[in-house]
Amino acid sequence: MSSDPSAPHGPTLLALARAAISTALGQPLQADASAPWLQEPGACFVTLTQRGQLRGCIGSLQARRSLLADVRANAVAAALQDPRFAPLGLTELAHTRIEVSLLSAMQPLVFADEADALAQLRPGVDGVVLEYKSYRSTFLPQVWEQLPDAVDFMAHLKQKAGLPPDFWAAGVRLQRYTVTQFKEGATL
Repeated sequence: MSSDPSAPHGPTLLALARAAISTALGQPLQADASAPWLQEPGACFVTLTQRGQLRGCIGSLQARRSLLADVRANAVAAALQDPRFAPLGLTELAHTRIEVSLLSAMQPLVFADEADALAQLRPGVDGVVLEYKSYRSTFLPQVWEQLPDAVDFMAHLKQKAGLPPDFWAAGVRLQRYTVTQFKEGATL
């Protein structure tokens, strides 16, 4: 996971996310969407926080649309459609910090058992997708900050998918990815 707010894409992506949310809340805000790289396929997550606490997080695991469309759609969804939270109000936006995480391509993990899978995970680096039949969940690499132990990380990932924390079966599939993370300044 890298975090470089001065990277060339960061300010553009953050401005686009904020403008999309502001516009959806009835206060139109423009952001420059002219960069050619925004038309390339991309997958991202948009995370909203207030005073360091999660306020919304929605994203795409695979690039199915332009990065521009993905950032805008995920920003609005994180603000208004995250089922864990009431929709964001316009008055809250001023003290809401936005983070955009660009995802790499998925890499399937090949493992013999859960211990082997856990040994392959790179804490602080890997985002992980867990799938078993119709159960599916993901954690961004940033979640390692709260769950630095691979066993705990995996247990919570299983619970997020709706499975018991000690669940394991031969049909479990895992994929990993990395992110390039861009955050608005800490003054929000």
